[in-house]
Amino acid sequence: MPWLALQLEVAGPQAEALLEALLATAAHAAGLHASPAHRVAQVEDEDWVRRTQSQFAALRVRERLWIVPSWCVPPAVQDAVIVRLDPGLAFGTGSHPTTQLVLAWLERALGGAGRAGSACRPVRVLDYGCGSGILALAAAKLGASEVVAVDLDPQALAVCAVNARANGASIRIAPPEALPPGSYDLIAANILAEPLIGLAPLFAARSRRGTRIALSGVLAEQAAQVMAAYAPAFDLCVERTNDGWALLAGERR
Repeated sequence: MPWLALQLEVAGPQAEALLEALLATAAHAAGLHASPAHRVAQVEDEDWVRRTQSQFAALRVRERLWIVPSWCVPPAVQDAVIVRLDPGLAFGTGSHPTTQLVLAWLERALGGAGRAGSACRPVRVLDYGCGSGILALAAAKLGASEVVAVDLDPQALAVCAVNARANGASIRIAPPEALPPGSYDLIAANILAEPLIGLAPLFAARSRRGTRIALSGVLAEQAAQVMAAYAPAFDLCVERTNDGWALLAGERR
């Protein structure tokens, strides 16, 4: 059954009268003849910001990579790779299974890149549908030589830019029509099955033999359909699953 919670910063009988008026107005707008059944309760004031922040803690992705909100103390772990990221309006805090699947893939794919004394070849990474930029930030912090983040949503691009500055990460941020030219060594996309199917030709055009790709946001039962769309150019498999979501990963032929 649908429900609605209203918090009014008015004390005493005035609050109850105002609530009754609001409910009556909402009921009329919804085409109801009377206000729905309801109850009134007083909520004690508290530090709502701190309460919200308490829901998010430092998240260890695999071995080295950590996603850490700004109000948390970074872990004192040797060789840790820290991505500072706060929950915001753009998708991608690291808590969702689809995001965790791609973050772990990036850590595996980039391997020793970014480690002191490592001598890895340059790696160009594309994060398509970047949202908050969490995948792009992780790739940059893990040692990718160039990272490009793309999203349709201007607000996501703005949030990604803020997060890049907060992390001291160098990321090229652009809408789809301004995607920098050339091919990529790693392509990551955490979107949904239907958009991923539509992006298959673009990813094929922006890759070369040996390019590695990871697709997430795909339910396990949708995996075969998405892999079929990529079959002309990529060899993909269900590499891992998490809570009903599948990570499709493979290489360009």
